[in-house]
Order: sequence, then C-alpha cells, then structure tokens
Amino acid sequence: MKKDFYEVLGLARGASAEEIKKAYRQKALQYHPDRNPGNKEAEERFKEAAEAYEVLSDADKKSRYDRMGHAGVGTSAASDGGMGGFSGFSGNMNMEDIFSRFGDIFGAEFGGGGFQGGRQVRRGTNLRVKLKITLQEVANGVEKKIKVNKQIPCKECKGTGGAKGTGFHSCNTCHGSGYVTRVQRTFIGQIQTTNPCPACGGEGKVITEKCKPCHGHGIVNGEDIISVRIPPGVEDGMQLSLQGQGNAAPNDGIPGDLIILIETIEDEQLKRHGKDLYCEHYLNIADAALGCSIEVTTLDGNARVKVDAGTQSGKVLRLKGKGLPALNSYGKGDILIYLNVWTPQNLTSEEKKILESLKKSENFMPHPDKKGKSFRDRLGEFFN
Repeated sequence: MKKDFYEVLGLARGASAEEIKKAYRQKALQYHPDRNPGNKEAEERFKEAAEAYEVLSDADKKSRYDRMGHAGVGTSAASDGGMGGFSGFSGNMNMEDIFSRFGDIFGAEFGGGGFQGGRQVRRGTNLRVKLKITLQEVANGVEKKIKVNKQIPCKECKGTGGAKGTGFHSCNTCHGSGYVTRVQRTFIGQIQTTNPCPACGGEGKVITEKCKPCHGHGIVNGEDIISVRIPPGVEDGMQLSLQGQGNAAPNDGIPGDLIILIETIEDEQLKRHGKDLYCEHYLNIADAALGCSIEVTTLDGNARVKVDAGTQSGKVLRLKGKGLPALNSYGKGDILIYLNVWTPQNLTSEEKKILESLKKSENFMPHPDKKGKSFRDRLGEFFN
C-alpha cells in the first residue's frame, strides 16, 4: 500500500507551501544518491519524497489528494505510451525526472538540472505544438502522427559531441567531479559555495576532439514523426505532455518534453458546451402547429426526432447520451436541439389571403402558458 504523502515528508495535514518545500528538501538531502551511493533503500526513499512533493506542492493536486487520497491524483498507475498526461509523472518517476523538475531545490549543494551517473547533465528545452482535432475525434479518442521540427541527437557522434575514434578526458578544472568549490571571506566569516564547473558545464569530462557536423554539441536541427494518443473527452485548450519528446539536450543529456495543446476544429452543425452538444433547427409555421419529424445531425450520423404539434419557438429537445464523454470518467453528455419557428417574409397573394382568414381564429390568438418557463430559464437548467 502506498504511504501517506504527509507521512513521507513528516508533515501534518494543513502544512503550508513553505513547510512542504522545507520538509522535502530535508528528506531529499538526507537520501540524496551522492550521499548514499549504491544504497537502494535510500534511492526509494528519495523517490517517495519527490513523489510526495510533486503532489503536495501543487495547489490543485494537493486539494484533490486531501479529499480523495491517492485515487484523487492518479498515482496508482502509470500513463500509457510514456505520456505524462494531465497530472505529471506521479507514480512513474525516475531519477532523471526528479532532478530535471526539482533540481533547484537542492541549491548549490548538489547543483540543479538533470542527474546521470552522479553528475549534473544538461536538459533539452520543451517544445509546444498545437494539434487540431474534430468533435468525432474528441468523442472516440484518436491516435495522431505529427511531424515536429526540433533538435535531435547528432547521428555522426550519437549525441556525445565527440568525433569518431576519439573519446573524453577528465576535466582538469574540476578533476571529473563536475563541480567547483569556492571559499569567499566576508565580514561574517568564510562562505563556501559549490557550483557547476564552468570549464566542462558540470559534466566532469571534456571532449578530446569535437564532432564536425554538430560542432561538439551532440545535437543538430532535424525533424521527427511522433505518435500521440488523444484520449476521449479532451477539451479545447487542454495540454498533454510527452516526456522526453522535446528538444534533445547537448552532449547526450536529458531530452525535454513535448507539450501538445489541443485545439478543437469548429463543427458546422454541432457546438460544444462541456460534454453536451447543441444545435439549432428551424421549423415552418405549419410543421410547428401540426407536428412533424425532423432530421438532426449527431456524431453517429443523422437521427430522426419527433416534434409535437403546437411546438413553440424556443423549445429544447434532448437526445440523451448522444453528446461527448467526460475525460477519464463514465457516461456521456446529451445533444440539445433548440427549435425556432420561422416566420415567412415573402408571401404570395394567395398565402396572404389564407393567413388573413386565419388570423382572427381563436386558435391563432397567442395564449402563453403562465406556468411555462422562459427561454432564459430553460437555458439555465441545461447549462447550470
């Protein structure tokens, strides 16, 4: 059973953001891999602390966790296909994830950025792209292949930055540690700071001979075809994160993430409101008075809908379960059909005579139902 996140960090519920950050830093420094080399138990404690901090440091996730526990933040299962989804990397984190996201927490003691082999490594930048999908694709989910222009590892040196047949040598400045320590005298005494080595960029090694195609950086401009699975029910403006699919990092570092921004293509017939869809349909006076059957567009094709005799303009019909699914939930929304009675604008002489003969009929006199709700009230019921 997964441990309580507050217990992992040694906190009481209701802890402030500053208390959460301080508690995480203490645990992270206690179980840091550089202080516990080869200690698997310490590594697990380090990951547990990072997972707890990832949730409790986010106001929205913390609120859901306080109400529903681990089920509220989806920490029980990993995402499919390496997709970070909508909740980050809870429940499926590795050391590179932790250092790339929370490296700044450790300050100068261990350096920020990524982590690899006990040394700081560079991290590639994130990319953000828009992906347009249709309402049908929102309803059913879809797998898309997108072409992304980005920085990719150099094929010549396989991302290392070194020319073929050459290797690396230990940095003379930091002696392979990747860090340099400076002691500065101040009026309050000596202050010691530890920072990434400026000569090797914190890598602890220096290329003997640079690769010519990438000039020793290990990355070149290129493109990649990336497959992304869009789950049913996504909303316009939502973002999906594909970990490690962003720009490659210099010198075989940690790649950035690809952020997918969802943009729904506007449908000609159906408009969206949450998981409900709505459309308008115009009736002629005769059909509204006598009743009829109309054809309505749905995501599954056209459907026939009965309109009762005496239907007034503004009436709303509902097709239950014909709307969109909610993201990560059960059930579907509805399709709402707004009926408008069309008043003819151009009449022939014969049509005018017919209407003149009918307009004084008792049945043609307006008799609004005082018990009936206004159009605005009906809208409020559907969308509130």
